[in-house]
Amino acid sequence: MKSALIEAIKKRRSIRVYAPDKPIKTNVLKTIIDAARYAPTARGDEPWEFIVVKKKAMLEKLANLTDHGKFIKDAGALIAVYSRETKYYLEDCSAATQNILLAASAFGIGTCWVAGDKKKYCQKISIALKTPSKFKLVSLISLGYPKRKNEFRVIQKRPIKEIFHNEKF
Repeated sequence: MKSALIEAIKKRRSIRVYAPDKPIKTNVLKTIIDAARYAPTARGDEPWEFIVVKKKAMLEKLANLTDHGKFIKDAGALIAVYSRETKYYLEDCSAATQNILLAASAFGIGTCWVAGDKKKYCQKISIALKTPSKFKLVSLISLGYPKRKNEFRVIQKRPIKEIFHNEKF
């Protein structure tokens, strides 16, 4: 018997083409953020902050600031994941980002994780979003209902026998 969670993990894909004029409801976005805050966090720090952007003008502005996220302009929303300075900010906020990706998928919403941390555009994004300077951008996540049908499907990955090592490499 397969778990619904395992199936959702296997079917999650990076989606970059979104159905136009199909907005994501605010209560759905709040539920997705709620899932993010349940991510594991070192020392119980919970260093994350989440900025949700839905206005088309801002989505376009942010898309133009990135190097590989031009599709953000067509998204129904974007979630910017920020962290206050803490030793494990990247691990904590990456776990929260993964929860966002999976929660969105449960609603039939496609996502794409666009790099944030260490990118040259981080400061420009932070200025556009009026983020206090003590916070670091960890990730940008575009969200939208997929334009193409059957986007959520299991694809081939490396076989488990190639990557599973029992007791030693």
